Amino acid sequence: MPLGQKFFNQPTIDLARALLGKYLVCGNLKGKIVETEAYLYHDDPGCHASRGISPRNAPMFGPAGRTYVYLIYGMYHCLNIVSGKTGEGEAVLIRALEPVQGIALMQKRRKTEKIENLCNGPGKLTQAFGITRKHNNLSLLDGKLQIHTSREKPEIVSDRRIGLSAGQELELRFFIKGNRFVSTNASIGKKRS
Repeated sequence: MPLGQKFFNQPTIDLARALLGKYLVCGNLKGKIVETEAYLYHDDPGCHASRGISPRNAPMFGPAGRTYVYLIYGMYHCLNIVSGKTGEGEAVLIRALEPVQGIALMQKRRKTEKIENLCNGPGKLTQAFGITRKHNNLSLLDGKLQIHTSREKPEIVSDRRIGLSAGQELELRFFIKGNRFVSTNASIGKKRS
């Protein structure tokens, strides 16, 4: 069942944790969210919105429950869920998924049979799901992408974010403890959340 606006209206850090164990659904593809990163408007130099609004980051400024998809290194798309208060430019990066449905298509797109390598990174999961800039600024309430509920209550670990030149020291990365589908750099975790 798709999650509604109330779910997305949570504060960004709370949403980053709450997304763990939920399902990303895109057509016939489905994956359990196992790793996220929070990006905050205030005091977070790693956030795209930290310097203000631009044509690229405009979707981050709200409302919550929309997508923010951008290209990194000129080749990899990253999927974020807009969060926080409208006008404050916050989002949660979906870092890794556990493939659940549509695995054969994911394997074809990723050109690998190894299930653990299909969605264990933000660029990998968007490739597996066929997510591109055409999915930018879409509503998760009734759009092509949705977040579906789950009854799972996972044990959550927090740690520093990965691959940033600024703001990396902030412990705003969250993942399901012991899940084999988290990104390769998320295997350790120092704090329980």
